[in-house]
Amino acid sequence: MAELVYRPAIGLALTLFKAWDLKIDCKGSENIPRSGGAVLVSNHISYLDFIFDGLAALPQKRLVRFMAKESVFRHKISGPLMRNMRHIPVDRAQGEAAYAHALDSLRSGEIVGVFPEATISQSFTLKSFKSGAARLAQEAGVPLIPMAVWGTQRLWTKGHPRNFKRSHIPITIRVGEAIEASKDKYAGAITRQLRERVQELLEAAQRAYPVRPKGPDDTWWMPAHLGGTAPTPEQVREAEAR
Repeated sequence: MAELVYRPAIGLALTLFKAWDLKIDCKGSENIPRSGGAVLVSNHISYLDFIFDGLAALPQKRLVRFMAKESVFRHKISGPLMRNMRHIPVDRAQGEAAYAHALDSLRSGEIVGVFPEATISQSFTLKSFKSGAARLAQEAGVPLIPMAVWGTQRLWTKGHPRNFKRSHIPITIRVGEAIEASKDKYAGAITRQLRERVQELLEAAQRAYPVRPKGPDDTWWMPAHLGGTAPTPEQVREAEAR
């Protein structure tokens, strides 16, 4: 059933992206294993990141099962789709069940997608990483695959309206080489290494991005340290604390 729903959903996404005339630049897909379990780890800047992360696995003929917040599975439209594509619901009050579900998927040879920042970064910079991805990879005996996306925030992100028009927006995706999650290392040390690698890939995606803001009213999607007007991480934390 999962593939009966998943593959048509991919086809629909690709049709929409073509209608929107998105310019997708994806490099490094060969780093995703063609078989066996793996934890795919990405930055998180848009509600649509999981779709583009999943597209990076298609050249290797792999489907990714993403860990997503449980409320998405209760939605009348997205819920049935998420369940039938065997994505993994995460109830933050009962995280053990989601962890066990993801572990079973990895041991059965699936690729599990994880956003270790847990929530969308409104500064469009990397937040701190939770150690769950590293612990999953260690316990399942599978590699971690780091990746980064850039440009997706221009389509739909927290605090900004959706832009589903034919806007020719470039999307840049970079997938890095596998990181071994050795059981004789601390999960915290592996997590730090993983975050460093995702940061490198994010910077590579930003350097490769073919456009800059068109003017003062179009700088919201650029991080402050790159000259944009997105809030700094400190400003985001202050706003969340109010």
